[in-house]
Amino acid sequence: MTERSSVKLPMVEIFETVEGEGTRAGFPTVFVRLFGCNLRCTWCDTPYSYPPEEAESVMTVGEIVDAVRAYRSRSICMTGGEPLLYGDRSLALLEALAELPHIEDVHVETNGAVDLAPFLSRAVSPKIRYVMDYKLPGSGEEAQMLKGNLALLRPQDELKFVVAHEEDFEAAVRLLEDHPTAALPLFSPVWESMPPARLVQLMLEKGPAHAKLNLQLHKIIWDPAQRGV
Repeated sequence: MTERSSVKLPMVEIFETVEGEGTRAGFPTVFVRLFGCNLRCTWCDTPYSYPPEEAESVMTVGEIVDAVRAYRSRSICMTGGEPLLYGDRSLALLEALAELPHIEDVHVETNGAVDLAPFLSRAVSPKIRYVMDYKLPGSGEEAQMLKGNLALLRPQDELKFVVAHEEDFEAAVRLLEDHPTAALPLFSPVWESMPPARLVQLMLEKGPAHAKLNLQLHKIIWDPAQRGV
């Protein structure tokens, strides 16, 4: 067993479903969900992924890779919580997942409060992409955002904005004007407070022409509170 494969990480779950959002929406995908998050967003839909809840298990990188191998999907979503929270240990897992021969895409759902520079410089596989969820005022965590990450994002990456109200939308538009990024902007509604039709209207009236509406398919197909889908 190599040193990397013996690295341990706290885990929530590993499962296969279709990707629910972003440019890979609808494709069969293996979700690798790590435990722990450095933010506490008001609208978080995975509160079971951070304290006071507890990790379902602790797994080695080798065990996680073996679990992923059991599925047929060619895409991996490395998510959380915040999957990059563990620094070198997160990097070890990311590199190991990208090395799987049958995997074509590894997208990392990160929260905007972790510096992407070390990961971009060290995890160099072309399979790896980042979906950065930049927190707007309605999240309660905007102050934790690292704006320097915006300039680091590449054309293959995605920049997600979860919009709770019109003030959030306007804040996102200002951010894109003040901090140009190569990533694809995605606008997602908070289901309880921003009707999708209203978000579309805002995008058409005030949004950047290159932005994309981002609806969560898994909340349409299944109960929004259901896990493992």
